[in-house]
Amino acid sequence: MKIILANPRGFCAGVSRAVDVVEKVLSLEPHPVYVRHEVVHNRAVVNDLKGKGAVFVKELSEVPDNAVCIFSAHGVSQEVQEAAKRKNLRIYDATCPLVTKVHREVQKASKNEVECVLIGHRGHPEVEGTLGQYRSQNAKIYLIENVEDVMNLQVDNPEKLIYATQTTLSVDETRDIIAALKEKFPEVAAPKKEDICYATQNRQNAVRNIAKMADILLVVGSKNSSNSNRLRELAEVSGIDSYLIDNTNDIELSWFEGKKSCGITAGASAPEYLVQAVVNHLQAQFEHCEIVELNGVKEEITFPLPKLLKQRQKA
Repeated sequence: MKIILANPRGFCAGVSRAVDVVEKVLSLEPHPVYVRHEVVHNRAVVNDLKGKGAVFVKELSEVPDNAVCIFSAHGVSQEVQEAAKRKNLRIYDATCPLVTKVHREVQKASKNEVECVLIGHRGHPEVEGTLGQYRSQNAKIYLIENVEDVMNLQVDNPEKLIYATQTTLSVDETRDIIAALKEKFPEVAAPKKEDICYATQNRQNAVRNIAKMADILLVVGSKNSSNSNRLRELAEVSGIDSYLIDNTNDIELSWFEGKKSCGITAGASAPEYLVQAVVNHLQAQFEHCEIVELNGVKEEITFPLPKLLKQRQKA
């Protein structure tokens, strides 16, 4: 079996920052430290942080007044931010700066009473947080998930309209939706920069590359990870069998019947040690394994820690 490792893969700068925030806050603040929603969508990462003392909750109502709380990388609505102030919580905000960029675009549209179309998956924490940035009394924000939604969409003021996207959607997925949106509403304004994050794009490009040389692709990532699901879907569209796995326990040897080469990648919230565990597992299953590490875009971007965390570290 030839094992081909995609590059880049795994943790992006936003996820690294979010995990780093939780670990540093756990070392600085008295426990319990609460985290609203999974800080990133990966079971192994969340379980590891639970083991270090993080208490994950779904809503702020589960957090006692005056406690320490961390917002996840996916961001929160303005309503949640205001609720945190009323509860006098010490908040460390681990929202990915690229998500914050989208929030600011939506806030600006709301302030200027420009209607907004958000492309994203209903119920995803990032989408909920972005929808919650729009608070105009005289204009609206609309959530769409596909081209059919565009066909059914009616807006109040098509001359004052912008669109924004969930950062972890695939380029292919949004391309058709955006094209349909522009055709139906010629005046719709695009964001200043494409909202799909650099890490999502880079990992998708790596999957397109690996799909040309592998018979099967394993995507290391949790089922609730949007960007991991997109990687698996992209491989299938490219014509190879693809499976999303949390860890080696999810692997079935029947997948490899008649296959000679296996590509491996990881979603932006999956740690590298899980990838290496998959490689070791496959090496144990096959008598001869050749490991090939592909070249790819070198990601050197880093995001600074939240201001409050920097201040606490200096204190």
